[in-house]
Amino acid sequence: MKAHALHPEADAEYETAVRHYASITPQLGNRFFDEIERLIAEACAMPKVFRFIRRPARRVLSGEFPYGIVYVDQSDRIWILAVMHLHRAPDYWQHRLPHA
Repeated sequence: MKAHALHPEADAEYETAVRHYASITPQLGNRFFDEIERLIAEACAMPKVFRFIRRPARRVLSGEFPYGIVYVDQSDRIWILAVMHLHRAPDYWQHRLPHA
């Protein structure tokens, strides 16, 4: 399984979303955290399985929350570009793509 790292803006999105769900109930915040960690683990274990959203970025969707992660499969890690609310403008994260 590959290592992973979060883009600073993705890290902030993740933290904000966890806080939002935890403000509803701590259990919901924990469930959200566990779900995003599961998505990250799936991307790290099977990085080439998920569909391209915009090359070279791929997306893994949650079945429990209206969220997904957007990532790039790099040689040494999974670079997570966004922890994305699916009802947000779909292309907002594209400026985070690594330059070739």
